[in-house]
Amino acid sequence: MPKPMNLIVICSDQHNPRLVGAYGAPYNVKTPNIDAMAKRGILFSHAYCSSPVCVPSRSSMVTGKYVHDGKFWDNAQAYHGECPSFATRLDEQGFPVTAIGKMHLRDDSPATGFKDERITLQMADGVGDIYGCIRDGKISRPQFLKAIKEAGPGSTDYTRYDRAVAAYAVDYIRKEAKQQKKPFFLYVGFVSPHFPLTVPKEYIDLYPENVVEPIGWLRSQWSHHPVLDEYRRYCHSIDVTDSEMNNARRTYMGLCSFLDEQVGIVLDAIRANGLDKNTRVIYTSDHGDLMGEHGLFFKSTMYEGSVGVPFIMTGPDIPAGYKCDTPISLVDLYPTILEALGAERSEYDKGLPGKSIFTYVGKPTDENRAVFSEYHAFGINSGEYMVRKGDWKLISYVGYQPQLFNLRDDPNEMHDLGSDPNYHPVVEAMTKVLEKFVNPEKADREAKESQKRILAQYGGKEEFLANYKPRLFSPIPKNL
Repeated sequence: MPKPMNLIVICSDQHNPRLVGAYGAPYNVKTPNIDAMAKRGILFSHAYCSSPVCVPSRSSMVTGKYVHDGKFWDNAQAYHGECPSFATRLDEQGFPVTAIGKMHLRDDSPATGFKDERITLQMADGVGDIYGCIRDGKISRPQFLKAIKEAGPGSTDYTRYDRAVAAYAVDYIRKEAKQQKKPFFLYVGFVSPHFPLTVPKEYIDLYPENVVEPIGWLRSQWSHHPVLDEYRRYCHSIDVTDSEMNNARRTYMGLCSFLDEQVGIVLDAIRANGLDKNTRVIYTSDHGDLMGEHGLFFKSTMYEGSVGVPFIMTGPDIPAGYKCDTPISLVDLYPTILEALGAERSEYDKGLPGKSIFTYVGKPTDENRAVFSEYHAFGINSGEYMVRKGDWKLISYVGYQPQLFNLRDDPNEMHDLGSDPNYHPVVEAMTKVLEKFVNPEKADREAKESQKRILAQYGGKEEFLANYKPRLFSPIPKNL
C-alpha cells in the first residue's frame, strides 16, 4: 500500500498524447514542464479516456463509472450527484478537497462532493450541448470548420482563464496546503489546448511555419469506414485545405506549449513551498484531439490521438523515469485517489470497474488488462466502442463492420484488419472481451432514447433547430 500523502491532479482538455514531448512526440512539440514530470516519475504509455468527449469523460472520471452505467451519454448529460464521486468519499472521511478550474459537470452543486470549488467552469447554463443530441446524419457543424479556418495568434477568454486557474492553484499551495491536518486533494483543471485555436503569438512562433504533417493526412491514406466518412462530413474535415491544416496544427501546438507553461507554474509552486516531499502529482487530460490525423479533427473517434490521453505521475515514492505499458483508464482515477490519500473504500467503491494505478507501478506489463471506451454523441450516429487488450484494439460500431488494429505492428493505425478473414478469430475474441464491459446494442438504444427525450423538452428537433444559436464552447465563470 502506498504511503498516504497529498495528491494534486492537473487535468487539461483535449490533449493528444502524441503532442507531449515525453511520449516521443513525432510532431516535435515543446512541453518541457510535462516532460520533466515524466523524467521524475512514471509515464503510462497506454492511457485511455472513458469517452472521447468532454462531459461524459469527466463525469465518468469523477464517479468511476462507465458512461453507459452513469448515463452520461453526451455533452448535455452530466454528473450531478446521482451517485458518489471520489470527492464524496474523501469528504465523508474528512480529507480536504478543493477544485479549481474546468470540471464540466452539471453545475457547482455540493451534491457532487466538491464543496470547495473556485472559478470552476461547468456545463453552459447547466444544460450543455443540446445540438449534440441530434444524431440522424442530416445535420453538420460548419462552426467546426470556422474554428480551423480562424486559427492563429491572439488572446481569448480561455487563455485568460487558464492563467487565472494557475494563479488560484498557486495561491492555494502557498497559503492553505500546509495548513491541512490530513492529506489534501487538489484538482486543477485547465482548458487548453481545447479550441478556440487561438494563443498568443510567442507560443506559435516556437514552431516552424510548416509543421510535421499529421499521421494519415493524405486522402489516399484515409480509412473510408462509413462512420468515419460521416464524421468527416459532419465536422467539415473534408473541406480543410493543406495550408489551413498546417496553420491549425501550428496553433494547437502553440496551445500545448502555453498549457505546459501553466502546468510549470503550478509545479514550481509545489517545489518552492516544499510540498514535493509529501505530495504526488498526476497530469492527464479528458481526451485527445486528432488535429488532422487520418483526415479528422477534434475528438469523438476511437483513434489513439482522440481516445488516448497522457497520464504521468510523480511523487517522492514514485520511481523516476519509469514507463508502464499496462493499459489504464481514467476510471482508474477514483480508486487511485482514495488509495493515494489513505481513504477507506466502501463496498460500493470496491464494485467499481477501475483499479488503482499503484497496482501497476514497478510491475511487469499486464497483458491481460483490458480497457474500454464508448461514444454516444455528436457526429457519430452509431454506438461506438473501443476495447484494448495486449497488442490488439477493436473498434466496434452498432450496425457497421468493426475495425481491428495490431498496435504493436501498426501503432499509427494505418492498416485496418477488421474485414480480413484471416483475423476474424481475433475480432470474435475481442468482441467477447468488449461484451464483458457493455451490451453495445442496449447502450446505443438507451442513449438515443435519452437524447430524444431531451430534444422533446425543446419541442423536438425542428423547433430546437429553428431557435438554435451556435456555440462552440462553454463560457468561463462570470466572476472573472
